[in-house]
Amino acid sequence: MDYKALADYLFPNVKATPEDIEARFPERQLPAGANVTRIGPSPTGFVHLGNLYNAIIGERIAHQSQGVFYLRIEDTDNKREVEGAVETVINAMDYFGVHFDEGATAEGDSGSYGPYRQRQRKDIYHVFAKLLTERGLAYPCFMTAEEIEAVREQQTANKENPGVYGKYAKCRDLSLDKIKANIEAGMEWVLRFRGQETNETIAVEDAIRGKLEMPRNNMDFVLLKSDGIPTYHFAHVIDDHFMRSTHVIRGEEWISSLPMHVELFNTLGWNQPIYCHTATLMKMDGESKRKLSKRKDPELALAYYQQEGISKDAVWEFLLTLLNSNYEEWRIANPEADYHEFPYTLEKMSVSGALVDLDKMRDISKNVICRMTAEQVRDGWLEWCNEYNKDFAELINKYPERTLAALNVGRGGEKPRRDIETWKQACDFMSFYYDESFRVTDNMPEECDEATVKDFFGRYLSTYDHNDDSAAWFTKVKAITEEMGFAVKPKDYKKNPEQFRGSIVHITNMLRIALTGHANAPDIWEVSHVLGEEITRRRLQAFS
Repeated sequence: MDYKALADYLFPNVKATPEDIEARFPERQLPAGANVTRIGPSPTGFVHLGNLYNAIIGERIAHQSQGVFYLRIEDTDNKREVEGAVETVINAMDYFGVHFDEGATAEGDSGSYGPYRQRQRKDIYHVFAKLLTERGLAYPCFMTAEEIEAVREQQTANKENPGVYGKYAKCRDLSLDKIKANIEAGMEWVLRFRGQETNETIAVEDAIRGKLEMPRNNMDFVLLKSDGIPTYHFAHVIDDHFMRSTHVIRGEEWISSLPMHVELFNTLGWNQPIYCHTATLMKMDGESKRKLSKRKDPELALAYYQQEGISKDAVWEFLLTLLNSNYEEWRIANPEADYHEFPYTLEKMSVSGALVDLDKMRDISKNVICRMTAEQVRDGWLEWCNEYNKDFAELINKYPERTLAALNVGRGGEKPRRDIETWKQACDFMSFYYDESFRVTDNMPEECDEATVKDFFGRYLSTYDHNDDSAAWFTKVKAITEEMGFAVKPKDYKKNPEQFRGSIVHITNMLRIALTGHANAPDIWEVSHVLGEEITRRRLQAFS
């Protein structure tokens, strides 16, 4: 076979050489030790938690080392592409605070190593497809889907590895004349890599998993599909070489593909990047763990966290607890530090399934939000409301001073209140501060019948002075409590319940329910001063 003639026939328009491509994408000029990483989502319109999980790894190891983090769109599967999907990816990453130094943007590309969309890099792939063909390492294959399926059935019956290789590679040794005749007859073809029969193994040092050993590739895997667009395997190797990636971060499901990728890097004479195969995202299903499912689990979609109003900072902090085993320890030691200051390392990553526990994430979210200033909470909450609850956004904007005062209740100090866990839940919790959304949802304590409630609020309002400080206010509450036969000290009631009608806890719960609609609410005196005297009296008078 005249392989050069075959290459010229298959790729008549390819004039560029490998040297031309190397010159077009030179080595990056970066500080010593700087890492170059990327994420490469497919434009399917579905952006999932795994995309963010891997993006945080890439962003951290790039930016902590003064390197480069970029976005590449892996759109080689045209059938799965959804219109507007690239913008969806970019917007989701921006929402969660993941910022790229270069790569695909909504307007096009930004950076010197593009195009950053694989379908636009066809001319680059064809240079190396032609090179491998010239070297006798790639050939056109005309096998139909039906023929390949028949081969797999035969291999299954013979208990052989499935795939196109060796004697099953029916187009390996076609003559140039036969190839030309097939193509001129309109037969579709793909370009396959010519695998070698071997019993050798390969070893790859994974930055997360350590040494991985497996059989060397012997498959005639596809390099170019029938439309001339590469498979992931071929595109990944070429793109990560010419975009000068130092690390490839991807899910563990790609480990089985390593032999093909190592084979290509070695064949093309390029140094392979450091592979980092991350653990699968899991969830508890009864007593056992299982992989998060797009069909079953709404929390796999990043849109879920946006719609639920889980703070991006809480999502980051939760994922960092999955990514590094020492993150929680660091957070305890550095309660006020920005999570970007955490010294993330690949060495501390787990190789077992990462458990996505929404209860834990929401608890982390409470901690994150209670550490924010009132202004930060207001801004994050309002941003969410502008998108998902416009009626509440109007309330926040209508009462700016009251909103900030309300958000400052219980904020600060060594033990700030942890009332807000999500922006969505904040609308419910904060609703009592606005007459337009105020409603009483809890019942008065069972120790307080209707007559007792009426008696208490009559007494309370008769002595109420809005100018009282917290101490003077509480002195009056205790006096009324004692007058009505309730225990001023809860422990006294607990010790001798038969001697009292109830305790001061029941008295203050009546006040909380009347003012806020809930028994679980912040400090009554502070709440009343956020609401103001007019609203406070009106709400209490409804029970007197």
